[in-house]
Amino acid sequence: MSEVVRHIGKNVKIGKNVKIWHFTYIGDNTEIGDDTKIGSLAHIDYNVRIGKRCKIEGMVYIPPLTVIEDDVFIGPAVVFTNDPYPMSPKMTGVHVESGAIVCAGAVLKAGIRIGARSVIGMGAVVTKDVQQETVVFGNPAYYRYDLETYLSKKKSWEES
Repeated sequence: MSEVVRHIGKNVKIGKNVKIWHFTYIGDNTEIGDDTKIGSLAHIDYNVRIGKRCKIEGMVYIPPLTVIEDDVFIGPAVVFTNDPYPMSPKMTGVHVESGAIVCAGAVLKAGIRIGARSVIGMGAVVTKDVQQETVVFGNPAYYRYDLETYLSKKKSWEES
């Protein structure tokens, strides 16, 4: 018989229908909204806020003070940061607005804001705020095109 191994800290608020997979760490005073899914080996530290209907893939690191709004997708192995000048005693989180997509392997600098319905490409190193409904990728990440172009490319690929 297989036992699910995970750590859920003190004063954690978990919404309805939340799925948390094996080997996941969730720190104290974290909030996770309804219908959210969290993959294996994710590390969600203390004082994190995750909205409703989010999907957090495996091997993601989310440090303290991060805010993730509703309907956000975080791909595998994404790394959020919260210390712009390590090892500083002053921390700041990343804020991801509703409907954003952060693809696999992206790294997000402490203190930035990812705009609503924006897309962060695979492996992007995001060092500045991202405007809503835009697509960025690269190292450092920069604007590539708007959300409408992205959705058109996605539809064309899906239909081919």
